[in-house]
Amino acid sequence: MKFKTILLASSLLLMSSINVWAEPGVVTILSPADHAVIPANQTNTLTYDVTPGPGGDHFHVWVDSDRGPAIHKFRGAYDLPPMSPGKHTITLKVVDSGHVPTGPEKSIEVTAK
Repeated sequence: MKFKTILLASSLLLMSSINVWAEPGVVTILSPADHAVIPANQTNTLTYDVTPGPGGDHFHVWVDSDRGPAIHKFRGAYDLPPMSPGKHTITLKVVDSGHVPTGPEKSIEVTAK
C-alpha cells in the first residue's frame, strides 16, 4: 500500500511539473508595425515569429474577418492579400489540429493607402 501511495504521489508530481515547464505560446508580428501605413491594392509581406505553446498545431492569418490558410512554419513571411484603402486588422491565431484556438494570438491595425 505504501508503494502505491508513493507511486501515485510521484506520478502527480511529474504531471504537474510538465505543465509548469511547458513553454507558453507567444505570437510576434515583426512587420508591418502596428498602425503602419501600407500600400493599398497590392501584396504586402507579413513577417512573424510564433511559439505555438501547448496544444498548438498551426496558425491562421486573419485580415479583418477573412481567414487565410493553415501555416505550419512558425517563423517566416506570409504574403498578405491586397487590401482596399482604409483601416484593416491583421490577426495571427494559434489553433489545434481541429482549428480550435488554443489561446495565443496577436492583432495589429494597419491603414492601406
